[in-house]
Amino acid sequence: MKATQSNTRRIQILIGLLLALGLPFCHLGDLGRSYSGLGPLFGGDVLWWILFGAIVLYVLFVEHKSLSSIGFRKPGIWDIVLGILAAVLMFIGVGMIYKFVLPALHMSVDQQLKSIIQAPLWFRLLNVTRAAVVEETAFRGYGFERIGELTGSKFLGAVTTWLLFTIAHLTSWGWAQVIIAAFGSLVLTLLYVWRGNLWANIIAHWLTDGAAFILLPLLAAHH
Repeated sequence: MKATQSNTRRIQILIGLLLALGLPFCHLGDLGRSYSGLGPLFGGDVLWWILFGAIVLYVLFVEHKSLSSIGFRKPGIWDIVLGILAAVLMFIGVGMIYKFVLPALHMSVDQQLKSIIQAPLWFRLLNVTRAAVVEETAFRGYGFERIGELTGSKFLGAVTTWLLFTIAHLTSWGWAQVIIAAFGSLVLTLLYVWRGNLWANIIAHWLTDGAAFILLPLLAAHH
């Protein structure tokens, strides 16, 4: 009986991992823009939000687990503070990469940045929120927790999700963004391993992207 339950649980986790870590590699933005009928802005994000809903429903109604099992726990004051500090660290680190490392490697993400910055403010707010909530849920939440449960190794869960999150940025942004994502993913992974609270990660992710895509363009527009 226990062996049957154990095998069933393994199958559940493997299916869930295919959902959470596989679909982000399926060009969800391009598919949404092409086939959703919602246009290039909403269409680019709609399948990502559907993925988020699918993960939540899968955890609740297929696995019969609580959302705390993928990191959605009530944040304490230190979770919030450390989320903010992680965002500061990532913003400074990414700035250094953008200013020094990418030019030294003759790489640039200027074209991709311009395409985002030129979008309306309301969309950038939505896009930053989508990236923070959905990506952290898929990779740091479900991915890390379930790989750890499946293998018995949090280290393997951390390394695997760090690598996958980094590589996921290749198809849409290119190798320059992979370098940036590798650094950001490392900070976010370490934060989750330390705190185990997805809200800390969502705060850190949102503030970092928000500073790059919302705050800095607004400041530049007023100078």
